[in-house]
Amino acid sequence: MRKVLTSSILWGSVLVIGGVLLLLDTTGVFKGGALFWTIALGIVGILFLWFYFTNRDHWWSLIPGIILLGVSATIGLTSFLPGFDETNYVGTIILGSIALSFLLVYLANRNNWWAIIPAGVMATIAVVATLSVVTSGLASGGIFFLGLGITFALVAVLPNPAGQMRWAWIPAGILGIFGLILFVASAEYVNYVLPIAVLLVGIYLIIRSLTRK
Repeated sequence: MRKVLTSSILWGSVLVIGGVLLLLDTTGVFKGGALFWTIALGIVGILFLWFYFTNRDHWWSLIPGIILLGVSATIGLTSFLPGFDETNYVGTIILGSIALSFLLVYLANRNNWWAIIPAGVMATIAVVATLSVVTSGLASGGIFFLGLGITFALVAVLPNPAGQMRWAWIPAGILGIFGLILFVASAEYVNYVLPIAVLLVGIYLIIRSLTRK
């Protein structure tokens, strides 16, 4: 009964806040604007996070909570920081918030190992979106497939109650090799291949050591 009541309070509060905001906007008491929606979405996002922290079983509320905060931050930055809307960081913040939300879902409950995949995919797209203005199409494609490869490698090595996901090494290897080929073919980042390879091997060894303890 407690879970049902808590869930009802959450959705009821969201609807009440939404209804009040719409009434204020409709009656002209407070016209919807950048500041209005920045605060409104921020409040609802915090409400979802509060819902999770009061009951850790509701890990799903981390997703709308973090994403709404990301959208709120984006509206605020583009509206009140001159020139920000002309940068490539708007999409990065939103995609990054989606990636962060799924990462937190996994950290909240290791049974949610599947959340690593959307977290990695969204983080990869965020990186590609940020670098797209300074990289060629081949380099962006290489970064994209390398990011997907790393994502599946994390699925294979990060701990979860179901045990090691050895199958994940197959897509990790295929995507990683394909991404490396595109990366090298672009020629503009060929000098970075060795340092990146050394970095990835080091990260893998550290993660493997930590997961064995």
